[in-house]
Amino acid sequence: MKKIIECVPNFSEGRDKDIINAITAEIEKGGEVRLLDVDPGEATNRTVVTFVGEPEAVVEAALRGMRKAAELIDMREHHGAHPRMGATDVCPLIPVSGVTLEECAELARGLAKRASEELNIPCYCYEAAAFAPERKNLAVCREGEYEGLAERMGKEGKGPDFGDRPYDEDVARTGCTAVGARDFLIAVNFNLNTTSTRRANAIAFDVREKGRPKREGGKPNGKPMKDAEGNTIMLPGTLKATKAIGWFIDEYGIAQVSMNITDMGVTPLHIAFDEVSRAAAARGIRVTGTEIVGLIPKRALIDAGKHYLRMQQRSSGIPDSEIIKIAVKSMGLDELKPFDPSEKVIEYMLEADGDTKKLVDLTCRGFADETASESPAPGGGSISAYMGALAAALGTMVANLSAHKAGWDDRWEEFSDVAEKGRSLQDQLIHLVDEDTEAFNRIMAVFSMPKKTEAEKAARSEALESATLYATEVPLRTMKTAFETFDILKSMAAKGNPASVSDAGVGALAARAAVQGAYLNVKINASGLKNRVKAEALLHEAAEISREADKKESEIIAMVNEIIAHQ
Repeated sequence: MKKIIECVPNFSEGRDKDIINAITAEIEKGGEVRLLDVDPGEATNRTVVTFVGEPEAVVEAALRGMRKAAELIDMREHHGAHPRMGATDVCPLIPVSGVTLEECAELARGLAKRASEELNIPCYCYEAAAFAPERKNLAVCREGEYEGLAERMGKEGKGPDFGDRPYDEDVARTGCTAVGARDFLIAVNFNLNTTSTRRANAIAFDVREKGRPKREGGKPNGKPMKDAEGNTIMLPGTLKATKAIGWFIDEYGIAQVSMNITDMGVTPLHIAFDEVSRAAAARGIRVTGTEIVGLIPKRALIDAGKHYLRMQQRSSGIPDSEIIKIAVKSMGLDELKPFDPSEKVIEYMLEADGDTKKLVDLTCRGFADETASESPAPGGGSISAYMGALAAALGTMVANLSAHKAGWDDRWEEFSDVAEKGRSLQDQLIHLVDEDTEAFNRIMAVFSMPKKTEAEKAARSEALESATLYATEVPLRTMKTAFETFDILKSMAAKGNPASVSDAGVGALAARAAVQGAYLNVKINASGLKNRVKAEALLHEAAEISREADKKESEIIAMVNEIIAHQ
């Protein structure tokens, strides 16, 4: 899975378009991140920028944006309605795919350290990146705002985590930045079959974490009750990590429960939908659909689709596009307007934005024609990986057919688990199709390196060894991954739908071809390695997998022929 994170820096300038454009231009420089949104506010004098990309690229882009903001924004002259303490006021990193919140926290701490050392901007770390529990709260880090920095800088327990020092002219100009990590915030509206804002609010209060005030006598019109300190006593709602209100939308002519899910690891989108639906039904109201505001990570829809498939006792080992379709229909994401995943799912937007041509995106005929062309890549390594993907696909197909077989309803979960594993292996092998070609291209790139001086020759030799090692390790990964498909295929031959046993057999043949084809690539590429100790270790491991693959294939084919003979 490709690693993608989101960054949402807030800059203390919302009125001067030239300054805002200069900052966003720095962020976009190099084309390695994608700018998703720029939202300036005149009253707040603040601009919220959203961009995504791979972790290293996002961190570098954030640093560029912070540098430019420090050059162009003088905090001594800044005034606005929003709390702030720096030219770059906050800079959170958010996991989107292939990255955990903990990894984002480490990236945020590294970003804060570099900003203090390279840009001389003092930084607090907040939310998941906080070093102290109380600093998880942004308000604690920003206490006193910009005007209070002079009293906090250089004071133990008060100053920033990185770059703390007595208040000086540089701090007076740039202020401090809060760098953090948080989970993705999902903004979602649940459509109701009512026009009543009051009833929509009642549902929102039922479910939101904050809940509603406790009232005297338990009556809706009773006075809010207070605790000993005079604070309103709240009755918590049923959904943690959510904020919600009810409102009426003129455009649609309906009321909605508008919700922010601040931690989808605590409350996933589908759980929020189901709970709002339950709370609405208890008040005689139906949730008729869902509106996603802005973008959403792919995993939120995949988790939702799998949830509803489980409720239907259906296998979830199906293509992501089909899982997302189930999520869309189950939650009514397309009720108010068409829901196009390519425009709403962050990962798909990034894929559509890429310029790199992928082999796996070609048609079957196109892939065959590309292989048959004069170009040496794709070659046997990519074909082997694709054979492995087909082996996994066949095992997955038998599992899905078995999960859906009449009379086997009590075994759907058993086959769904097998299908999910098969889908995972298929995805890994599909990725290896292009990675094998990339490995070959790396070797070709070395031959264009200069070799006039001794230093250039040494650099070229080192690069060639590195590229050759990579070109040997990739087909070895193909061997290992394709080998894992044998367990699925054997299981499906023995326990799956008997009508599909021949498909499991063809899968075994494809899996063996994948392993043995990749083995040839391991051998030919390992022959070019200067490090013979490493080469022999790789060859020994590959030879063992090759021998075991022959045994596995023979066992499965014998089993398949036996079953066919007795049908």
